[in-house]
Amino acid sequence: MTQNPFTAVFDAQRTALEQSQNLTHDALEAQKSSISAFGDAVESSGTLFESNAELTKGAVHAYFDALEASMPEEAADFDEMRELVDEGFDSATEAQHQSMEAMIEAIDESEAAYDEFAASYSEVVDNSFDAALEAHEQVEANVESVAENVDEAAEEFDVSA
Repeated sequence: MTQNPFTAVFDAQRTALEQSQNLTHDALEAQKSSISAFGDAVESSGTLFESNAELTKGAVHAYFDALEASMPEEAADFDEMRELVDEGFDSATEAQHQSMEAMIEAIDESEAAYDEFAASYSEVVDNSFDAALEAHEQVEANVESVAENVDEAAEEFDVSA
């Protein structure tokens, strides 16, 4: 009996199917990671905004301190100006904080929804690939059977000739 010439073809096809399945799972995992990384980046930017606001508020206070030191006493009420600056920065920081919380919550919800979708999609992908591999194995078995029959017929033909 000779080697089935289609064995290598079937092996290559099976390998390609398995690699496609693995790539699909890798792509889903990469997307999950990118959503998570985006959420982390948004959280980090919130901290950066708060630090920047504090730094800027400190710079404005330092400017008022310098002005106050260079002016005659009672020329201007810098305490009120400092209070206004503080209130403005506090309001802006609070609004930014609320926006960031809402955005992070939306990202977390999106991440959870994507995780659910990815799990369902993975199951469908796995079932589809399993069905394709089963069909592939059946075709391979059929081809092997036909090849064996051809080999047997060829051997009988050679013997009777």
